[in-house]
Amino acid sequence: MKKIKIDAYALLEKVRTQKPVVHHLTNWVTIYDCANIVKVLGASPVMAHAKEEVGQMAEIASSLVLNIGTLTPELIEAMKLAAKSANRKGIPVVLDVCGAGATQLRDKKSLELLNETKINIIKGNASEIARVSGESVKTKGVDAGRVGKDMVKIAQNLARSRKCTVVVTGKEDIVTDGKKLYIIKNGHPMMAHIVGTGCMASSVIGTFSAVEKDLAYAAAAALVCFEIAAECAVKLSSGPGTFKEKIFDCIFNLDKKTIERMQKVEC
Repeated sequence: MKKIKIDAYALLEKVRTQKPVVHHLTNWVTIYDCANIVKVLGASPVMAHAKEEVGQMAEIASSLVLNIGTLTPELIEAMKLAAKSANRKGIPVVLDVCGAGATQLRDKKSLELLNETKINIIKGNASEIARVSGESVKTKGVDAGRVGKDMVKIAQNLARSRKCTVVVTGKEDIVTDGKKLYIIKNGHPMMAHIVGTGCMASSVIGTFSAVEKDLAYAAAAALVCFEIAAECAVKLSSGPGTFKEKIFDCIFNLDKKTIERMQKVEC
């Protein structure tokens, strides 16, 4: 692996200039945080879940983010309608397989979405990604369980088989489309002390993918910006509560010099 620099700021500027609409069918626990993180990036979030309108809403969006964190069978059916509409339009679809590996229902519905629609970016922690890859692993609720195999290889194989980009979040993030590989080493342990950072990361990835066709590059740039903002927020906070407040400020105020100085990316 070698250290590289990516122009994450250029994509952030595209977001701020183009202000893409990012449609979500997402986790009820973190929906407010997901909407806010997209808004402070400069984009336009919409959180439409009703099956009667999701198809139309996807038609006016630039990307679609699906998150099964608080899934119900009815919500999954709405996700399928939204994803098929997004597929027809040709906009990227991000699927956060939140909690895959925890229950049979989550495993089944994740695979239904993957098999019945075109998912462009699959995102999850190590055990979630391993589970949708077919590995026999368990997820601890929505927290990563132990995976005793090489996650880079698992991610690359999944990306190749599904013809998509795969994002594995953790202490070091893995982003691959089966050919290109990025390892992002930004972020801070404080991110694990609040609910919602994983869901927000999916929303940031969805936002960057709305302005960049190279989806692996978009996902890597998204994580760089989000996790640098987290590192900056820690310096301004005294604990999880103020950290969550400051991360929005730090995303909003991110500049080119900070991103170039702080990014830690390998390929």
